[in-house]
Amino acid sequence: MKKYDIVNGPKGVSAIIQGCMRMPGLSKEAAAKAIRTAVDAGVNFFDHATCYGMGEAEVRFAEAFPLTGLKREDIYIQSKCGICPDRQEFDWTKENILSSVDGILKRLKVDYLDTLLLHRPDMLFDPEEVAEAFDLLEQAGKVKWFGVSNLVPMQTELLKKYVKQPLVINQVQLSLEQSQLIDQALYMNNKTTDMSVNRDGNLLDYCRLNDITIQAWSPLQIGMFGGSFIDNQDFPELNKVLGELAEREGVTKAAIAIAWILRHPAKMQAIIGTMNPEHIREACAAADVKLSHHDWYQLYLAAGKFLP
Repeated sequence: MKKYDIVNGPKGVSAIIQGCMRMPGLSKEAAAKAIRTAVDAGVNFFDHATCYGMGEAEVRFAEAFPLTGLKREDIYIQSKCGICPDRQEFDWTKENILSSVDGILKRLKVDYLDTLLLHRPDMLFDPEEVAEAFDLLEQAGKVKWFGVSNLVPMQTELLKKYVKQPLVINQVQLSLEQSQLIDQALYMNNKTTDMSVNRDGNLLDYCRLNDITIQAWSPLQIGMFGGSFIDNQDFPELNKVLGELAEREGVTKAAIAIAWILRHPAKMQAIIGTMNPEHIREACAAADVKLSHHDWYQLYLAAGKFLP
């Protein structure tokens, strides 16, 4: 498994992250098998959020982890806070951040998080409150490193003005189908396509300039909730190219689609969400696939893009 050293953050993290959003649907034995399978495939990074099953994902992980034979120090655990579905709001207040982390630690039955991400932007966030919360969490040893999720550059700059800890991660959506993160620069000033619209404030370049590692969620997804493009009849050309490269590399189409993200020189991590052990192993094979420059463009074009 390819490993990265995150600048100002954790070292030796796996290129593939095991997402735990679907863990509430598993028994503790099945969850333990998913965790152990991911680790055996080279994954050492697990992603949670307070809104995943309203905390049940973290509870199931804690129930399952002792069955894996692993130690806490063998893995990195990340969680996110700020999305409050029960209240239909996003909340980055000091009170909510602190209480959320206490709840996360209690549910996971751990003493600390390796990374905490603020999940989605609270449109009323006070950066000074966030800074106070981060200071208290760091001083108490409850969180080692901090980051954000789905945040545009200027909001990140506002946070950085007050928060003294480096913001080392931004978790955002990216896939061959949802590639806006990459598209806009290519189509700049091209009025013939809405792919020229700058939707994220040049987030990819901003993160690279500021040593912020991008974590790509839903790497096989159509839109936000449109299902997978793998073997989807609406994407015949993409699946044709995925199939050809998968056969050449001896992996699955899904692995090739994830390898496309990992091929980018930004050294992004890709988050997989499957709980199926076989699919976990197949997805993790992406980290060992070496796509060429030509392969990357071939896939990009097969996904429906064009060169101006």
